[in-house]
Amino acid sequence: MTTADPLVRERRPPTPADVIRIAALADPIARNRQITQAYHDLAVALARRLPGGANWCAVATWASRQAGQSIRGEDLRQALARLVRESREALLAAETLEAESALINQDATESLAGAVAAVRDALSPAAAVDRVAEAVAHGNQKVFAEIGLAFAHFLALFADGPPTPAALDAFLDGLRLGEPPDGQRRLRAAFGHYYAALSEPDEKARAELMLLANLEIGFHEQTRLQPQIRDAMDAPIYEPQALRHRLLAELFPDPSAQLRLAAARLTGRAALLLAARDRLADEAQRLGRLAITDALMTLELSGGRVLRLGEPLTGDYPPPLRELTLPDLRALLQPLDKEPTPVADWSDLSARMGYIAALFRAHHTDATLFDAPFRDEEG
Repeated sequence: MTTADPLVRERRPPTPADVIRIAALADPIARNRQITQAYHDLAVALARRLPGGANWCAVATWASRQAGQSIRGEDLRQALARLVRESREALLAAETLEAESALINQDATESLAGAVAAVRDALSPAAAVDRVAEAVAHGNQKVFAEIGLAFAHFLALFADGPPTPAALDAFLDGLRLGEPPDGQRRLRAAFGHYYAALSEPDEKARAELMLLANLEIGFHEQTRLQPQIRDAMDAPIYEPQALRHRLLAELFPDPSAQLRLAAARLTGRAALLLAARDRLADEAQRLGRLAITDALMTLELSGGRVLRLGEPLTGDYPPPLRELTLPDLRALLQPLDKEPTPVADWSDLSARMGYIAALFRAHHTDATLFDAPFRDEEG
């Protein structure tokens, strides 16, 4: 990517005041959309001044766009629907549950006609979708309010041309010392490396400085996000006991049906029904966990390209980053090189950073990261 590349027409990058306003929006869906667009505008503005590779905001644009799907619940519902369709255990348990409830209700036509709808309603993950959406929205907001603001301040330094060392020092002094999640040492180092890359004439050296800056911000971001990622990953789609109760309440909704169920329990005729109920509840819990993992471990890039974070990255590293020589970059990556990519557990910070480091390195020269995140018809 060079300054001649048609990144897209450049919009005015968001100012610090814009970032503060966007981060304060109450509507999580509207806020996410504006955050995603702001990241794109920041990415393009910085690339105009620091060409030669992707900056952190270019990848953050697509991560924020993906977060929007989680906030709206689209990807989670789609993943769950697919997993339920593909689960033979869920199918067999539901069929047994339907048949046994029809026998106990003594009205096969009515019971079987309503059983499928009842089971589907009982398996609705609305509450869990809301919990995951809240965790993702909070994380998206928190990162933008801090890192987006830092980028906006950094770009403001270019108002009258390249910033002077004194202007950079004043900006860096506004970032807190110490380690994340509370300290901003890694952000201070990252913007210092971006600044060094501005005047670096060698393509390889500049690419390594930019990758180092991107990963330093990535470390800070992911450490700050760890509580929200764990909240999302650990939020059960279903509480097994509540689901068991809900299934029976759906299939035996009125007092007379509940009396027939009680009688069947006393005589042992409900054993198959209760076993099927338990199997379906347990399978739903397992599938719910998989659905959350699938939703959070997917990243859709420009052109509909989908990265599944549970699968290996494909393709070679670009030439400037195949052999790394920058000591600080090698030191940062050395422990991460031991981490597997794909990642089995996205809530594992070290494993997650190993994948993110490989992603930034592999896509450093991917100019499509600067594509507009929304089509005109998306509003």
